[in-house]
Amino acid sequence: MARISFRQALNDALRSEMKRDSRVVVIGEDVAGGAGGSGVDDAYGGIMGVTRGLVGEFGRGRVIDTPITESAIVGMAAGAAMTGLRPVAELMFVDFVGVCLDQILNQAAKFRYMFGGKARTPLVIRTMFGAGFNAGAQHSQCLYSFFTHIPGLKVVIPSNPYDAKGLLIQAIRDDDPVIFLEHTKLYDVEAEVPPEAYTVPFGEAQVLREGGDATIIALARMTHVALEAAVALEAKGIQVTVIDPRTTSPLDEETILESVAATGHLLVVDESNPRCSVASEIAAVVAERGFRDLKAPIRRITAPHTPVPFSPVLESAYIPTSAAIEGAILELVGES
Repeated sequence: MARISFRQALNDALRSEMKRDSRVVVIGEDVAGGAGGSGVDDAYGGIMGVTRGLVGEFGRGRVIDTPITESAIVGMAAGAAMTGLRPVAELMFVDFVGVCLDQILNQAAKFRYMFGGKARTPLVIRTMFGAGFNAGAQHSQCLYSFFTHIPGLKVVIPSNPYDAKGLLIQAIRDDDPVIFLEHTKLYDVEAEVPPEAYTVPFGEAQVLREGGDATIIALARMTHVALEAAVALEAKGIQVTVIDPRTTSPLDEETILESVAATGHLLVVDESNPRCSVASEIAAVVAERGFRDLKAPIRRITAPHTPVPFSPVLESAYIPTSAAIEGAILELVGES
């Protein structure tokens, strides 16, 4: 297996599925080089270079540049999915979802339900999220809890290159709309990834590390921060299990509950804001279904309930850290 980046894993997934199925099309801003412009084709490949190389292989009929209008991108993609294509739409930042919210919330997410199960909407919306690039409050939010709340959407949040490729292939092959969220700080992360096509099923969490003293649930970039904390905790004689849910809708509740039953302690790490967050939902599930297994109260580490700061110093303080995780686990285990 070759060692490739998160970015290249996504590119491989798109190329593989476009070769396999002529109905797969890519839609978005600068995914082919600029709509109506006189510049060079394939100059960008989207804002993070994920689609670079695809237009030369598949042409502008399947790698489609759009104007800067998210409502048109998602509206076009939703309609294309209804007519038999399998579009992958790219929104530069998840923060821009407000512009196309009706197309997602009231259209794509509800087609199957509104038409009595007869309609299929094989639509993937890829978008970037997360703090760490000093991009300010309007380009750095974690909004996966928002999408998770909407019935009819599947919500996918890969944390590493292997999962990025397998989950994206699974998303493209799925007959329901999928929100595919990519953290801004993961595109250059590298790992071994098989060259052939493969899928990672939705609703199956991954146990990244096993330990008997406490369970840590973390998403996307936070899985790496949690694993860093786990190494530091091991040096102090504390062994923790780290679980990456990979998808929040569907959510693998059973794997989480089984781990909590084994360790008796739960810490949920979530980069998003705390109110009505994924961390809150996971804590609620364990409180309802696994309360008797707990040896101490559930703990959460999230960003504060504020916009993401633009100041680099404040942004660093805003994002959960491995030191905060380590300290919370030490307190949690000491409480029992």
